[in-house]
Amino acid sequence: MRAAAYVVRSGVDGAILAERSADARRPIASITKLMTVLVALDHLTLDDVVQVPRGATAVGEATIDLRSGERISVRDLVEGALIPSANDAATALALAAANGSMARFVSWMNLKAQELGLTDTHFVNPHGLDMPGHVSSARDVVTMLRAALANPVIRRYASTGSAELSGGRRVETTDDLLTRFPPFVAGKTGHTDGAGWSEVAEARSDKVTIYASVLGEPTRESRNNDLQSLLAWGLIQYEDVRAIDATRVYATAHAPYGRPSVPLVAARSVVRLQRVGVPLVERVVAPTDVRLPVRKGQVLGRVDVYERGRLVAHTPLVAARSLRRPGLLGRTQWYATRTLHHVASFFSL
Repeated sequence: MRAAAYVVRSGVDGAILAERSADARRPIASITKLMTVLVALDHLTLDDVVQVPRGATAVGEATIDLRSGERISVRDLVEGALIPSANDAATALALAAANGSMARFVSWMNLKAQELGLTDTHFVNPHGLDMPGHVSSARDVVTMLRAALANPVIRRYASTGSAELSGGRRVETTDDLLTRFPPFVAGKTGHTDGAGWSEVAEARSDKVTIYASVLGEPTRESRNNDLQSLLAWGLIQYEDVRAIDATRVYATAHAPYGRPSVPLVAARSVVRLQRVGVPLVERVVAPTDVRLPVRKGQVLGRVDVYERGRLVAHTPLVAARSLRRPGLLGRTQWYATRTLHHVASFFSL
């Protein structure tokens, strides 16, 4: 693993499954654009048409060749920012959302970061090019991705391989895992001299969702390989476990008058995704004796299942059979038999 920092986070229970330098503040390059689009969509709609300001065309690096004064839809700018990771598209979005004030837009980005609890994050620009003080962390970018992908627009375009934009522009994704790793859902890449090759992504297999980030990889291929390995590893860290089994007898309660004991079983089975290697502890609360009559399915106790002290499953324990209370004759015969037994035991001493 060659990343300077990485995090693997479970979408099942929120646990951090693996990490390295998770809170170290580092440049994150175009991963920034997740926040840019998230904030811009608070102020713009996809069908809005905006005029490209001169400042957007002067940013450089990755570009969709915007022209100063050109009119273009917000949808095209969002696609341009997320799919080919174009800096001019991200800048045009920011300036359009904040009526031409870059300072205002960046302040909105930092306010959103605070709202999301991104304690290691500070933005200086909307595109992610290296600037002093423009930083985040492997842990924070995973939280940022989750917040961004909660927006269906971002989720759609962060998982799109290519698009046709106005002006005959065809754009291709910068994300290699989108086509080579089937569990991949969506993500955002980034690369600058300061940030190295970086990415944050979501993957899903069956019922397991995993988020992972790698920051500061030395090459594009190492970024791809390491992120794929982390996501694939995370996806096999959970399996279905029958935490409570309705076919199992959890306790047995004694019945009076010589009647058979009453097996206590779970009212229902509970199957949950459980992290491999993390034990479950069960607590059974049940009576040792019961009063008659007892009907099948009558609640007589409960079973609670805990993971590391946290209650994760519970269900009532119920009687597995019905037992009637003997009539007067039956009870009299039982008492008589008990009395004769005690008398015989006394004289045998």
